Amino acid sequence: MQRRNFFRSIALGGMTAALSPIAKAVPLQDQEKQKPATNINEATAIPRTAHSMPGKYPGKVVKTSHPGCIVDGQPSETVAYEMLKTSMLNLTGQADLRKAWLELVGPQDIIGLKVNPIAGKLLSTSHAVTRSIIKQLEEAGIPRKNLIIWDRREEDLKESGFTEENYPGIKIIGTEYQDVDGSYIDKDGKFYGESRIDKSQSFFVDLEGEYDAYTMPYMINGGKHSYFTKICTEMVTKIINVPVIKNAGSTITVCMKNLAFGSITNTARLHGPMWHDTCACACAFPPLRDKVVLNIADGLTGCFDGGPSANPQFICHYNTLVVGTDPVATDRICYDIVLAKRIEEGIQDGEKAGSRAFMETAQELKLGVADKDKIELKEINLQA
Repeated sequence: MQRRNFFRSIALGGMTAALSPIAKAVPLQDQEKQKPATNINEATAIPRTAHSMPGKYPGKVVKTSHPGCIVDGQPSETVAYEMLKTSMLNLTGQADLRKAWLELVGPQDIIGLKVNPIAGKLLSTSHAVTRSIIKQLEEAGIPRKNLIIWDRREEDLKESGFTEENYPGIKIIGTEYQDVDGSYIDKDGKFYGESRIDKSQSFFVDLEGEYDAYTMPYMINGGKHSYFTKICTEMVTKIINVPVIKNAGSTITVCMKNLAFGSITNTARLHGPMWHDTCACACAFPPLRDKVVLNIADGLTGCFDGGPSANPQFICHYNTLVVGTDPVATDRICYDIVLAKRIEEGIQDGEKAGSRAFMETAQELKLGVADKDKIELKEINLQA
């Protein structure tokens, strides 16, 4: 494995076994006394808005499946469009698709589509789902110029096909980026990414991030602060979260992980005992809490082991979209999907203690519903 890809796996939680967030976690009974202090109380003290998590439909999730969503080994845009349409109508209760979308966004909004491209073309947010979202937004009257496709790393976006050539008229941007010569450093010796982070808004953890010259461009800064990207704090007014349904050890990396680790700097230090806390706590800060209005978990293609990296032997087709305004409830349903597949494949024989810790923390922070008994799940099976 090349060093760049090896580091990417560590920094984003992609290694299984020894480097997975579960394997690295300390025993549950010891976690509290070992956890460093954070500034989560500052986040919870900031007044919520009408759009704050868990959004317009707390605890409501729509799971739409279609056995024919994969055609010739690739997600079908035609089928993905129908799956998304069905999900939106059932989530909102609207009979008109345009009205369904306009419950959550409007023509005046600058909407960021937070995709997940870190696993390359094999296991990133599908273009079928992404294009279906864009088409339905345009049909609802959202100008194409008001859309941004973004993630933490611009290079990952390009490698996964999220380019302006493939999405004309839509801005494609990452917090960390390189110049045409492949350098992350400008003529003044600063990382280009520094111009895209907001140092007035950060997740503080009393834990030092220390990196060498090679890894620092992927972190932007060391120290005890993880700064939010200006993409969230300044550029967009609403966020539509479009993760992939993947495992991370015996837990999952879907809605909340895609948001939390994709929106802040200096993340490698936040694995191990802080992984679950970061997934929940980073989402409690206004740049995410008050702007994420919809989660569309792409399970047309996903994985059940080796995630979030792309290991072909563990990639599968869940043939499913899981949609909700509540990221915690959406993650809870996705968790069951992945767990069932892992049990079916003989990877584990049941749920492992602590695997849902980030969802439980998020529920305590009032970001959504983690209690399965309190989730209103609507399952729809479309026919090929």
